[in-house]
Amino acid sequence: MSAQSVESALRGILESALGKRALPATLADGTELLGAIPELDSMAVLAVLTQIQDDFGVPIEDDEVSADIFQTFGDLCRFVQAKLG
Repeated sequence: MSAQSVESALRGILESALGKRALPATLADGTELLGAIPELDSMAVLAVLTQIQDDFGVPIEDDEVSADIFQTFGDLCRFVQAKLG
């Protein structure tokens, strides 16, 4: 799966979990997520991780999850790309 496809799919997942209005108009590599988007709380993080597992068909273990994954949109994209191999 291409990086652009991953980015597009993740934008859709974030929109679904947070609502379209919660996200900036553009999501770039350095766009801050955790702490910058109030709607991205613990329940939203869980929803995003669950949707990533479902949509991409990758397992995410509890010990893999940290705040670092959600610091920026680029961090989240790189996490998913690493999971995809």
